[in-house]
Amino acid sequence: MRMLTTLAIGGLLGAQAIAAAPTGDAIDRAAVTVRSPERSVLLGAAQAGARIVAVGERGIVVLSDDGGRSWQQAGTPTSVTLTTVRFVDAAHGWAVGHGGVVLTSEDGGKSWVRRLDGRRVAQLVLEGAHAAGDAKAIQDAERLQADGPDKPLLDLLVIDAQRLLAVGAYGIALGSDDGGRTWSSWMQRLPNPKGLHIYTARLRGKTLLLAGEQGLVMQSQDGGLSFRRIDTPYKGSFFTAELPADQMILLAGLRGTVLRSSDAGANWTTLFSPMQVSITGSALASDGRLLAVNQAGFVMALQGDRFAPINATPLPQLNGLLAQAKGTVLALTVQGALPLTAESGLAK
Repeated sequence: MRMLTTLAIGGLLGAQAIAAAPTGDAIDRAAVTVRSPERSVLLGAAQAGARIVAVGERGIVVLSDDGGRSWQQAGTPTSVTLTTVRFVDAAHGWAVGHGGVVLTSEDGGKSWVRRLDGRRVAQLVLEGAHAAGDAKAIQDAERLQADGPDKPLLDLLVIDAQRLLAVGAYGIALGSDDGGRTWSSWMQRLPNPKGLHIYTARLRGKTLLLAGEQGLVMQSQDGGLSFRRIDTPYKGSFFTAELPADQMILLAGLRGTVLRSSDAGANWTTLFSPMQVSITGSALASDGRLLAVNQAGFVMALQGDRFAPINATPLPQLNGLLAQAKGTVLALTVQGALPLTAESGLAK
C-alpha cells in the first residue's frame, strides 16, 4: 500500500509523505484522561445545541458549554486520533478518525459508543467489491484487508439524522442509513479507480462534493446515488472545500492553492492566497463570510477574488475552525481551541 499523503494533523499525518500512524491496540484502548484537555491537539469541532464538542489526537473529546472559554473531557472507548465530529441536533452526533473508527453519541457528546473500526471497514470494502464483481476492486480490497486496521477516516457528512457518509484514505467511502449502526461501501459509486485519498466532504441540498489527493474532485447531484469526476487546473491535494451557493464550489489545499467555480465545476478561477502555505480548514460564517485557516497560523476571509488574513499575528498551527453565532470563530490548533472575536483580531 502506498504512503499516505495529507495535511499535518496531530503530527500523525503530514504534508510530506509519511506512513499512516499505526493503530493496533489503540483502537480498543479507552482514551486517557489528560490534565489540561483545553491544550490538546484538536482537529475538528461541532455545535451540539449550545455546546461545543471538539475532537483530536489520542481519542480526545472535549466539551465546552460557555463558548470555548472552559473545557471538560468526555470519555471515549478509543485512543486513536479523531479527525472529524458532526452533530445533527443537541444530542445526536458522530466522530470519525484513524483506525477506521466511527463513534456515536446520543447525549451531546458526554459518552460515546464505537460502531465501526478498521477491521470491519476492510471487510465492508471487500464485500462491496465482490457484490460489484470488480476483479481489480476485489484485489485492492484484499490488499487493504491484509494491511490491518490502519484505515484513517478524515471527514464525515451528515446527510440527515439517519444517512451518513464517511470518507478517508485509500478512497474509502462508507455509507450508513441507520444513524451509524451499520455501514456499507460506497466505493463502487465513485470514479476513483486509483483509490486516491479523500480529505474533505461537503453537502448542499442534494449536492455532495468530495475532494482530495492529486486534484481529486467528485460531485453527486442526486444525494449520493451517483458521482462524476470534475477536472480542475490543479493536480495537487485539496484539504478543504465549501459549497457557498448553488452551482458554486470553492476548493483549497496544498501550498495555499484556492480555486472557485460558479458553474458546478465547468470553469475555474484561481483565487489569491497571501502565502504559499497549506490551507487546512474552512467554514461559512454566520455573517456570510467564507473563512479559511492555514498551517502558518492565520485565519483568512475571502474578499472578492482574494483571501486576506484577519489576525495580525500568527496563532499556533491551525488544523480547522468552527464558525459560531454572531460572527465569532473557534480556531482549532495544535495547542487547543482558541475563541476569536473582534477584540482578538477577528474583525469584519
